[in-house]
Amino acid sequence: MTDDKVKRRLTTVLCADVYGYSRLMEADEAGTLETLRRYRTAIARLVERHDGRIVNTWGDAVIAEFASVVEAVQCAVEIQQEISSQAADTPQASPMQFRIGINLGDVMVDGSDIYGDGVNIASRLQELAEPGGVVISSSVYDQVHNKLSVGFDCLGQRPLKNIAPLTSYRLTLGGRAAAQGSFPIAASATPSERARAPRVEDRRELSSATNVVSDWLAKLPRPLAAALTVSAFLILINLFTGNKIWFHWPVAAILFGVVLRMVLGQRPESDSKTER
Repeated sequence: MTDDKVKRRLTTVLCADVYGYSRLMEADEAGTLETLRRYRTAIARLVERHDGRIVNTWGDAVIAEFASVVEAVQCAVEIQQEISSQAADTPQASPMQFRIGINLGDVMVDGSDIYGDGVNIASRLQELAEPGGVVISSSVYDQVHNKLSVGFDCLGQRPLKNIAPLTSYRLTLGGRAAAQGSFPIAASATPSERARAPRVEDRRELSSATNVVSDWLAKLPRPLAAALTVSAFLILINLFTGNKIWFHWPVAAILFGVVLRMVLGQRPESDSKTER
């Protein structure tokens, strides 16, 4: 009897696809094909360097798999850096850019090919990526978020074609990898995509400042922290509701009351016993 059981394995799938490939081919078929071949050669070299293998290269897409999740993400970052570097060396009116999606999942194995949701999810994730960017699934994020010097922006649960919504993350380069702090926004991106990046950075800076203030308040005695918070609200209300300054009186009264309570509450234990 022949064993017809489907072979499966857990693997990390990387899917890379050219952004706006049809438009590029329409503008310059020969030049686009030459550029695609050059970039595929670079991608294959980087995949091999990170102990991965190319599974398929139909059309303008590249499918690769890796035994290591960390190696797959590092490879994706280096692919985008390599392509960006080559594009800078040979400026073009419409540079070729890739979008990359990475997923860790169970796949079906048929010879040298792999199939199943593990592959389909990686393909759908690359559609969420910005040109020149990388999007990973939550299963990949769980494995790499504390192992790599890159940042992650949670995209939440996005609807995916023929696949149940899942949480995904966008990579942003950090540390020594890129002084810019994030992947460059594509020249061919829409105005809304270009505007989205600074808003993400603004939210990150605001979140960082809020965390600093919260940590500082947490180190203070609870009554003092509450008094400072209420005082800050009173000051803001006064500044935004009129020209006359009045916040100093209630703020002074609140702070005096809190300081007095703290002083009385810290009297030596011997004094308390004497009074009793």
